[in-house]
Amino acid sequence: MFTGLIESVGMVTACEKHGAAVVLTVTTTLPVGEIAIGDSVAVNGACLTVTATRETALIFDVSPETVSTTTIGSLRSGQSVNLERALRLGDRMGGHIVTGHIDCTGRVSRMNETSGNRVLEFNLSPDHARYLIYKGSVAINGVSLTVNKVTRDGFSVNIIPLTTTSTTLDKLHIGDNVNIETDIIGKYVERLISPWKSANSLSMKTLAENGFI
Repeated sequence: MFTGLIESVGMVTACEKHGAAVVLTVTTTLPVGEIAIGDSVAVNGACLTVTATRETALIFDVSPETVSTTTIGSLRSGQSVNLERALRLGDRMGGHIVTGHIDCTGRVSRMNETSGNRVLEFNLSPDHARYLIYKGSVAINGVSLTVNKVTRDGFSVNIIPLTTTSTTLDKLHIGDNVNIETDIIGKYVERLISPWKSANSLSMKTLAENGFI
């Protein structure tokens, strides 16, 4: 579990393909000596397991599933990535609940500057856009952000200067793909009410009888 508050920006030094899988090496300023084999680290928002360490580097085995559903497989040596270690019980929840399980990738469709803030718009499929709400939370490349606007196939966010300079979001360009994790709450609610989704079976009475209200 993560918060979406980036601890460090690392640099990819290797992204080696092994069939449909990838072995990723990232140099970092995180205290590598405190990170154990098997620990979880979010890399651009994707929860990865540390399989080896070096003095200033973390090494991850990336499964074919993660390669196919995120941007991890397209990383190249020299690229920067957002890093966050897993949340510890008792830590402050400064962002929002982030699982590190990427829902989809989105594409930067527009960007502009407003009063020193960066406004980014993204396109993504309607199947995933339905989980976004105005003023709700979204994680973009692992960064916890507030949704400013939602459309049928996209959304926009406002990024303050501190977030821009302390993450990789300042390096995005129109057309770039990003990892997107929508708010976990909406997905669970949809799953729980799915047996009663038809117009004939879903009612205020049904919701009350099953503990939703």
